[in-house]
Amino acid sequence: MSPFVDPATGDLNVAQILSESRPLAKLIGAFVAVALVPYALVYLALGSSPLGAVLALLGQFVLAVGTGIVLMYVVARGRHLADS
Repeated sequence: MSPFVDPATGDLNVAQILSESRPLAKLIGAFVAVALVPYALVYLALGSSPLGAVLALLGQFVLAVGTGIVLMYVVARGRHLADS
């Protein structure tokens, strides 16, 4: 049986797609929220100061690490769904 396909009708199983997408969206949202803090500080207060550059790099680092973790989650979840 293929994941996300209703075996009775052969159509996409929208309920399963939504149930799998919610945790992924929460994970992405968590990293975006964490990265938003240094970016907001740079935008609102620190601008082109050296501390602003460090905070901008910190925001990029958080997003890069978050991207890696999200990709690992997607691969692990896909393998789990393929096995069951």
